[in-house]
Amino acid sequence: MISKTQYKLSAADLELVLALNRGGTLAAAGERLALDASTVFRSIQRIERGLGQQLFARSRNGYLALELAQVLTAHAEQLERELESARSAAQLVPDQVSGTVRLSTTDTILHGLVAGVLPSLRVAHPLLELEMHTGNELANLTRRDADIALRATKKPPQHLVGKRIGPIRIALFASAKSGIQNLDDVRAQNSAWIAPDDALPEHPSVLWRKKYFPKVQPQYRVSSILTVAEFVAQGVGVGIVPLFLGQHRSELRQITDALDENQTELWLLTHTESRHLRRVSTVFAHLANQLILN
Repeated sequence: MISKTQYKLSAADLELVLALNRGGTLAAAGERLALDASTVFRSIQRIERGLGQQLFARSRNGYLALELAQVLTAHAEQLERELESARSAAQLVPDQVSGTVRLSTTDTILHGLVAGVLPSLRVAHPLLELEMHTGNELANLTRRDADIALRATKKPPQHLVGKRIGPIRIALFASAKSGIQNLDDVRAQNSAWIAPDDALPEHPSVLWRKKYFPKVQPQYRVSSILTVAEFVAQGVGVGIVPLFLGQHRSELRQITDALDENQTELWLLTHTESRHLRRVSTVFAHLANQLILN
């Protein structure tokens, strides 16, 4: 075995440790590095032999970084930031920003808010590329699963840097062709309800319905609020939809006032270290300036 004092860590070694720490599994690390899992496995073994100590604890759930791996990860992240700064400084046109920014949000926010401000971002920064992931879970910004997240929450994580975009107000909607004008019509027609499924048990729309219509059992449970809006628009039933999504669609009719007791907030979030990357700060600033909720 090569002794600990003889082994010289390379930038590629640090990149590998960083990828495995962030990914947690050989497959996830390999995907980040465009390598297969067996290559990642052999490379980690090589580094551990060279250093003379174990970097990761193996378990059925994946790889957990030990103390030295955490220290190396911190150095790798610093190197990553320096490389990003160097690439930005080396751009031929100083005002142009390039690179890929990973954005995580829900499909509702992506379609209802973000999509509308993307064309102006491309005009201002044509070399930027965006990778957009949609899901109800909050992406792990610390492990760089995403660079920026847009999330509905009243209490954003304290370790993240954020800006409050505004309130997400909701109301009950029906199809414009249904003839339903108010809650009395909903009761009279015994309308079907469309609601989020068990993946969103604390969603404001669920809390409001359970409080004011405790006996209602939704006939249709779906995995996103965007789907609720689509079903309502097609006359399947009634459902609670954000105003930013429902008020601009002619196929939908708002049949209650805004249910402000159950409103939440939209937050734009990033990691404290990511905000200094030019590509990330550029997209963050654009979204902060262009996204509007009243």
